[in-house]
Amino acid sequence: MVRNTIKIKNTVNWQAFSCVRSLILKLTILSLCLATASIGRAQPPITFMNGMTGGGAFYLIAVPEDWNGDLVIWNHGFTLDAPEPLTKEDLGPLAPIQLDERYAVAASSFRQAGWALFKTKNDLQNMFGEFKDQFGEPNEVIITGASLGGAVTAQAIEKANLGNVVGAYSLCGAVAGSRNWDGALDLRLIYDVVAAGIPGAEIPGGAEGLPEDSILTEFEIAMAVNVATGVLLSPTFRTPDQAANLATILALARIPENFLIKDMFYATLNMSDLVHDKHKLNSRLGTGNADVDYGDNKINDSIDRVSPHPGAENRLERNFTPTGDVGDTKIIAIHTDKDGLVVVENESDYAYVVPAENLTVAIAVEDAPSHCDFTEAEALAGWESLRAWIAGFPQPTAADIQGVCVDIENTTSFEGPCRFVPGFVIPDMDERIRPR
Repeated sequence: MVRNTIKIKNTVNWQAFSCVRSLILKLTILSLCLATASIGRAQPPITFMNGMTGGGAFYLIAVPEDWNGDLVIWNHGFTLDAPEPLTKEDLGPLAPIQLDERYAVAASSFRQAGWALFKTKNDLQNMFGEFKDQFGEPNEVIITGASLGGAVTAQAIEKANLGNVVGAYSLCGAVAGSRNWDGALDLRLIYDVVAAGIPGAEIPGGAEGLPEDSILTEFEIAMAVNVATGVLLSPTFRTPDQAANLATILALARIPENFLIKDMFYATLNMSDLVHDKHKLNSRLGTGNADVDYGDNKINDSIDRVSPHPGAENRLERNFTPTGDVGDTKIIAIHTDKDGLVVVENESDYAYVVPAENLTVAIAVEDAPSHCDFTEAEALAGWESLRAWIAGFPQPTAADIQGVCVDIENTTSFEGPCRFVPGFVIPDMDERIRPR
């Protein structure tokens, strides 16, 4: 869940437009207006306004001179960095295109680091108030975000009252919300069983992630995990015990090998931030595993069993797990199938609560596990399909979004490939993160 994971290459001048009509779709859903190269022409003037709200979040607003009256809000991904002033790059990967399409674009840094959803609603409301004071009430609002920003987007639809929210676009979003922390807890406690008694491999903190006063660094955590599993070594250099430990953790935590270190950061550093921050859970556990069956007798018998504090559990769920109360908002969500950080099963959890007529999900099937590694054409196809749906075209299907992607790849400078698989069946979250 890192900030601005997706990158759309800004390799063209954004002044000229050409309209591309999709010819291959069974349902005509889109009349694309995409930027094409126009060497030597200046970009239309854009007014930038930045500042900091009373809560301590920085914001940046960009409004083109020929503003169409609509506002796009971008929500960034997970970071433990302290809030800082935003730059143009913080407006999101599609901002150059959205500004050329005459939208205003705004983004907030969020006052909290980490799982920032305890205050993101307030941060977005404050930013929206600043926008209205300077530019007036937007006609329509579209909320977008990636990774953690997908959860922020889901929360904003349901809770933030940001005007006339007609659409939302989530990319690799943590849209199962706080349930993702159950998976982090499982990994943390499974690791403790496997690493027990191995010199240099044990990591303190257990279900809290790390002790409140811990000064362990990412490097030190990675080295400890490597001692236990050899995950940073070539397989030929791992000891038999390391190979067995690695296989056990990956199988029981249900994560790909190339994400083990990154996921352990979430299960340690990021879990500790969630638990110990006085403005979040205030040193109380929001997750537990008292009745979880891990399908392995050794793990079941040895793993630390913890129960959440009732107040902390409720507070974590409120901040935030989606309820599906999205009104008339039209939502498109895209995800890669092998994501090892924000697993694709988030989309099945979200689809379970959001009415089908409000949500289209498209899954890109990738060769190797990644997080938010969409191609330019894929990211743009979801956005343009949402715009068409908002404009009155029929609700797009995953097949339609794939068709739009192919059109973009074939007729513009935005690169593919296009990997959305219309028939992809998203597994149930219970198959990835054990229910409790």
